[in-house]
Amino acid sequence: MITYKSESKDSLQSLESSMPVLAMCYDFDKTLTPDDMQAQGFIQSVGYDEEQIKQFWQESNQLAKKNDMDNNLAYMYKIIQEAVGRFYVTREKLMEYGNQVELYEGVRTWFERIRQYGLEHGVRIEHYIISSGLKEMIEGTEMAKKGAFTKIYASAFMFDDKGVAVWPAQAINYTNKTQFLFRIQKGILDINDTGVNDYVKPEDQRVPFRNMIYIGDSDTDIPCMSLVNANGGHSIGVYDPVKKDKDKVYKMMRHHRIRYYAPADYSNSSKLDTLVKQIIRKTAAYEVLEGEYIHCKHEAEE
Repeated sequence: MITYKSESKDSLQSLESSMPVLAMCYDFDKTLTPDDMQAQGFIQSVGYDEEQIKQFWQESNQLAKKNDMDNNLAYMYKIIQEAVGRFYVTREKLMEYGNQVELYEGVRTWFERIRQYGLEHGVRIEHYIISSGLKEMIEGTEMAKKGAFTKIYASAFMFDDKGVAVWPAQAINYTNKTQFLFRIQKGILDINDTGVNDYVKPEDQRVPFRNMIYIGDSDTDIPCMSLVNANGGHSIGVYDPVKKDKDKVYKMMRHHRIRYYAPADYSNSSKLDTLVKQIIRKTAAYEVLEGEYIHCKHEAEE
């Protein structure tokens, strides 16, 4: 464990920048929150009551099927259409609803606690959201406002000069989620930067897959989980700690999609908290050895 004495702010930042990076990537709906974010106030505001929420999603999926359309584009279109005559869908409105989203136990303090734990063990923790949910709603959460996330990759709207949502700017589904893992791996975070396709030597990768944790809850996370798992990283399935329905995580475990599973309880000393801290300590030890290997390799090639 690293102990900090009376180093200046600049020296601490320099020390942190020299640490290996561990990227923690999260789905959002039913991973950090018990339900779909849109179903926690927004869908109700466009005329669907609690009993009709399933109807909204059924209609959205039917729209997608009828038009050979991506499901996420369909729900984004339907959100705008259903709001007509009720209110304007603006960034501010979506952020307001995002601020109302219920979060699992411990989520509000999780990101900074884990970041600090990483620093104490010589590992720089970065948190990323990779979600089919709405970016503007995620940006309205308490954690996002405090700067918890290095980057939020999520479905998003384009807004006109009056601030009203008029068109999807980004639609993220279960298959195209994986591109963002490659962006994190190479340190090319801008979604329009084609450099993500460039070859990067393993030793030059900013965050190798072995230094990634992906936390998700369902089939929509499988491509990301499989990619991380197959390349030496750590995929964790979570399930609702109240309902305790483990069917999905059992299935993902049997199919080798995840390495671990735990209740979606992010409080201190929970099973998930303990597991992630063990991975952080493992990362710290492994990267010391990896650094020695790279040094020996370069010296032998000279």
